[in-house]
Amino acid sequence: MSSLKALWTNRDIRNRILFTLFAFLVYRLGCAITVPDVNTSGLVAGLSDNSLFQMMSLLGGGGLEQFSIFALGVTPYITASIIIQLLSMDVIPSLTELSKSGANGRKKLDSYTRYLAVVFAYVQSASLAYSFNNMYSGLFIGGLNPAKMFYIATIFTAGTMFLVWIGDQISTKGIGNGISMVIMAGIVGRMPQQFTSAWTTLGGSGSTKGLVMFGAYIVVYLLIIIFVTLINTAELKIPIQYTSSSMTLAQNSKMNYLPLKINSASVIPVIFASSLMMAPVQVASFFANGANWYTIMQNWLGLKTWYSLVVYVVLIILFTFFYAKMQINPEKVAENLGKSGAYIPSVRPGKTTEIYVDKALSRITVLGAFALAVIAVLPHLLPIFWPELPSSMALGGTGMIIVVGVAIETVKQVQGLVTQKSYKKYYD
Repeated sequence: MSSLKALWTNRDIRNRILFTLFAFLVYRLGCAITVPDVNTSGLVAGLSDNSLFQMMSLLGGGGLEQFSIFALGVTPYITASIIIQLLSMDVIPSLTELSKSGANGRKKLDSYTRYLAVVFAYVQSASLAYSFNNMYSGLFIGGLNPAKMFYIATIFTAGTMFLVWIGDQISTKGIGNGISMVIMAGIVGRMPQQFTSAWTTLGGSGSTKGLVMFGAYIVVYLLIIIFVTLINTAELKIPIQYTSSSMTLAQNSKMNYLPLKINSASVIPVIFASSLMMAPVQVASFFANGANWYTIMQNWLGLKTWYSLVVYVVLIILFTFFYAKMQINPEKVAENLGKSGAYIPSVRPGKTTEIYVDKALSRITVLGAFALAVIAVLPHLLPIFWPELPSSMALGGTGMIIVVGVAIETVKQVQGLVTQKSYKKYYD
């Protein structure tokens, strides 16, 4: 209760929370604004049969179903971030140098990411308009021509970059985690619709079997939430000792711990893997025109076959290791321990400490990667073995991974703000 009271009694924190809520309101309003000259009456029913478009709609907060100005969400920006980060891993020397150049280098990389996001947004928008025009007759009033396609692509691209800007504002003026908060807001906004759809599909008849199935649906959701929370909060505590000439290890009161999270990559691998699987299909749809190779690509990347789920698992595991190494650099950890006069008991400072931390991080990341992959894939497997289960179960599982992960990080951000303001008030 004291923490909740501190949130509203502190003016700065209260303003940050209110600003974030206002940004969410703008986002949800934008998701309801349909692009001009579009008839979306048959769009929602069609999207329910396409896992690719369902995933896009999930990350876009349901904007795709309304063909709204925020239909793409921040997916192009996420895809661009993946490409730039991969190219910065000793692929393009200039980008690698920028990644190691501190704040100025990261600022330039972020600019390149945004430019690439604009390109991806235009390509994705054009392919969406083209494929939707072929799939849903009468979607575009007066038909689709190059001028209208460019017009729609401009609106979608502007909407995506506006959401990126909203994310930046949440990071600086709100409670932090801007882009992740935008994605979470879209998923949470769709949850009532998902549960209503599940109730209609499973328990709407009022039969005992239907009620049991809907109850099982809720239990699976709760188990996912509990498991994700455990994985995101679990950590390995490596004891560290501060040097002292007058105290032994047992007597030293400066004993601390170096925490390594089991899932230090949080929700990023799931978002990256989903985006990377959607992007090729999205681009290919522009040139497919009903070709067999496009059907094969959908089978491999559409998350509806067992082999596409294997690809999904592999990508999640790879991105978990990739992002964990980005978040925690063993070399930097060993260097910082040495500068602060600390060491790990029974481990020599320097290179030996670096190797020790790297091995510990790799071991726990294996556990975190497989746990995250199981959580992400399980909801997709259930509809295959349980046909009556609505397709929203799969999306809901992926959405809950994102929501729980972002919620945990946001709580930590808010607690940090409260602590910071409390210290400032105390010393003032």
